[in-house]
Formats: sequence, C-alpha cells, structure tokens
Amino acid sequence: MNTAELVGRTLADLGVSQAFGVVGSGNFEATNALRARGVPFVACRHECGAATMADAYARMSDRLALVSVHQGPGLTNALTGIAEAAKSRTPLIVLSGDTGAAAVRSNFRIDQTAAVAAVGAVPERVHSADSAVADTIRAYRTAVHERRTVVLNLPLDVQHAPAVEVEVGAHPAPLPARPDPAAVAELAAAIGRAKRPVFIAGRGARGAGPELRALAEAAGALLATSAVANGLFAGDPWSLGISGGFASPLTVELISAADLVVGWGCALNMWTTRHGRIFGAGTTLAQVDIEPSALGAHRPVHLGVLGDVAQTARDTLTELASARGFRTEEVRERIAAGVRIRDVPFEDISTADRIDPRRLSVRLDDLLPAERIVAVDSGNFMGYPSAYLSVPDQHGYCLTQGFQAIGLGLATAVGAALARPERLPVAALGDGGCLMGIADLDTVVRLGLPMVIVVYNDEGYGAEVHHFGGDGVDLSTVVFPETDIAAIARGFGCAAATVRTESDLSALTDWLAGPRDRPLLLDAKIASDGGSWWLAEAFQTH
Repeated sequence: MNTAELVGRTLADLGVSQAFGVVGSGNFEATNALRARGVPFVACRHECGAATMADAYARMSDRLALVSVHQGPGLTNALTGIAEAAKSRTPLIVLSGDTGAAAVRSNFRIDQTAAVAAVGAVPERVHSADSAVADTIRAYRTAVHERRTVVLNLPLDVQHAPAVEVEVGAHPAPLPARPDPAAVAELAAAIGRAKRPVFIAGRGARGAGPELRALAEAAGALLATSAVANGLFAGDPWSLGISGGFASPLTVELISAADLVVGWGCALNMWTTRHGRIFGAGTTLAQVDIEPSALGAHRPVHLGVLGDVAQTARDTLTELASARGFRTEEVRERIAAGVRIRDVPFEDISTADRIDPRRLSVRLDDLLPAERIVAVDSGNFMGYPSAYLSVPDQHGYCLTQGFQAIGLGLATAVGAALARPERLPVAALGDGGCLMGIADLDTVVRLGLPMVIVVYNDEGYGAEVHHFGGDGVDLSTVVFPETDIAAIARGFGCAAATVRTESDLSALTDWLAGPRDRPLLLDAKIASDGGSWWLAEAFQTH
C-alpha cells in the first residue's frame, strides 16, 4: 500500500459519508482507496459541480462529504464551489493532488496553498509518508470541529511513497459551548420585558429548532428565519417564514413592529434585514452565536451572547417566566391568512407565449409533492421559488449563495437529492445559470435521479437587465437569442417540455403520475417582471 491509498483509507475510517469528484492521474489511487473502503463516489463532469454537490450534500445531511480533484486545473476548476462552501462555513474536505516538490517545471504546478487561502478555505498538506495519517486527521478535525472547508493537498512524490500505517483512533466533537450565566440572565430579562419579540434563526440555528420553538412559546415570540434556514419552523402557526428580501409584506410588517429581535446563529446581514430597514426605530437587537467575530459584525447589537444556540435557548428558558408577547389571536389569524407571499394578490402579466413567474411558481407549489427538497440558483428569478415553494423543514431547501455565483443550482440539487433520497428533488434555475452548469445534467441522468428541473427562462442575465435597463442603454451583452433548453435536455436523456402557459404544466402532471425514471426539465419562458421585488430591494444600495 502506498501513501495515497493510506490517505484515502484514513479519510474513509474518519467518517466520510459521500464523495464527489473528477478523477485524473493525481487523485486516482486515493479516490479508489476511498471507494474500496465503502465510501460512495459520484463521478462528475466538472470539478465546480463536484464541489457544489459535496457542499449541498453536507448541508442537507449534516454528514461529512469529500471532493476529490486532480492537481492544478482540477483544483482551479473547483475554486468557485470551494469558495461558496468556505464562505458558508460548510464542514467539507477537498482532497487534491499536488505536484511533487522537485516538479518545478510541471504544467500542473501552481501555488495551491495560496489559491485555496485566497478563497477562504483552509489549506492543509500531507507532508510525508510518516506524517500522512496525522496530517489527514488534522484536516478532518479542522473541517468537522471548526466547521471549515479544508483542502488537503497530496503531492505526487508523497503519494508514491510506501505507507506508514498508524492507528487512526476516535476524534469526537467537543461539547457545545455553554453561554455565560450573566449573559443568559440579561437575555432572559430582555425577552421577558418585550411585548412584541421576534426570533430570527440563521444557519447556526438549523439544528436547534425544538429548543427555539420551546423558548418562543414561553416568550410569546414570533419565529422567522434567514434564507439559508428556510423551513426550520415549517408548520408552526407563529412562523413568519423568511425574513429580508424574500419576505412577504405581512412578514415585513410584523418584524418591523417588534420591540425585540433576537438573531439566533444568524448574521443579521443586509439580505436578512433589508439593509437594517426591516427593524423599527426603537427595536432592541440581541444576537446569539458561537463565534465572537459574528456578534455585531453586520450591525450593532444591544446584547451579544457567546454560546451554542440550542444550549443558550435551553438555559434562557429556565430563566424565563411565560409571557403572552406577540402571540395574540389577531396575529395568529393574520399569519394564517396572509404570511405566505403566494397568498398576496398580484396582477398576472402572462401573455400568449410567456408565463408570469408568480403564476408559474404558485402552480408548481400546488402540483409538486409536499415532500420535496428545493435547490435554488442565483439570479433575478430566485425569489420566486424561494418564497413561493413551500418546504417541509430546514432539510427541504438548499441555497448555495454565500458567494453569489450563478451556475451552482443544478449541482446543488444533485448533492441535496443524494442527502435526502426520500424527497423529490427540485432544481430552480435561471437560463444563464442552467447553461453555465449544464455539464452535470449528464450526472443527473446517469444517477437516475427523479429530479424536476425548472428553468425560469428570460433569455438573459435578468438582474443586470433590470438593474441597468433604461432608455438608450445597450443591453446586448446581457441578453441572448431564444435557446431551446428543452431540446438540449432531451439530448442528455431527460424528459423535457417548454412551458409558455399554465396548461403546458400538464407535462409535469404526467411525469409525476408516471414512473419518474428520468429527470424532467421544464423550460419555462417567463414574462418580464421589470425586476423582481427582492432585486429592487437588494439593489437600493448597489
């Protein structure tokens, strides 16, 4: 056994649940060692897709995923996906080949450490055969215990050296960080004084739903989430859904009326707070996070509590007397009647050959099974599937938008689908993102995923069209001729249909009633919305 095989075996023994990648000569042996040790591997068509699939899998399964890439161009192809995972603090390992120390003239040679660090990931290296197991364990501990995306570089000269076997051992995660009792008492007092408290849960609260529901019930607090935690409070009669740009008018109204807002594992960034305008002038802001640097990072807070979200919620509950808070019968009735944006009346702008994206999204929500997992790409369209399609819980919605790159949506849906195979995967893409990431449509077909892919097709980069459009503005760089994406999808082996009117969605009804033995792509030709509501809000300070 050589060191490459030992590293692959060690990663498997440490608990890698699923691997993705594009295999070349520099990662061939390590990848096969992973597979031989029982780790499932998905061979992808592009390294960026592989990185994004692994990112989405890790988010939706709460298990460790791995990306395997060749040195040099294999790694650089993956960098956008790695940057997304790193910005989102996804625990992830990227196993990359690297050129040997003496191969200074290799075509593949770049400074991989610098490239990885530049996008926010943690560079690690297997330094020698003697240190291979220890180096691999260090990368694992950083990824899992510190919630970081780690790139483990494995140079070719080290790969070929005979393995030095060492016991891997167990590496349990540390216990959750408990908050300071004085901070808990101050938070409990603030909640107890509040007459209209609202809790906003973010990425760091995705595992603390029951604890936050219990505390909110005692406090009389309404519940909301950031976009990435969408679904955490699904089904709760006091849930306001997503706070920020994707919020319904009623959600904005009720959060604006709050006298206390507590962000739980939530950055309270411009997207979640509409640049801070979602809060009333006299609103008290509190924030709970395990990272000191996160407290008050995006806007000043009156109280910052350092600690694990679930543990802090439990401790606060023991200090709190029950209160009615915001939970009146009138508020409950208003939430039931109008908190979902799909229930807000709108003027249908559909034409004979273009469907209103709101009408499309409402019908998709009606037709698709409730047990779904929705992955959304970036672009002007993205508010529609995010706000209009309901999801069953926080594992039913995956938004890889920490880096705001388009083209990641399809790969996101693949990773999410493998993480939650019991649910129908739904990929919501713009035409630009779809065509950018289309190589891995082959992967969707090859895996036999029963996926519904909806392309919100406005034949251009809609965000730029609507932001810069106006009399006399040359938009020829961001608009394109009509593309028959349905025909392209059929070439990959998908079922496909073009949707111009609501009646064309019969293709979805028929597919759902059938064997679902191949993915379905719907090329939805959407009417121009003049810039979606969330985009207009987001661009106010751009």
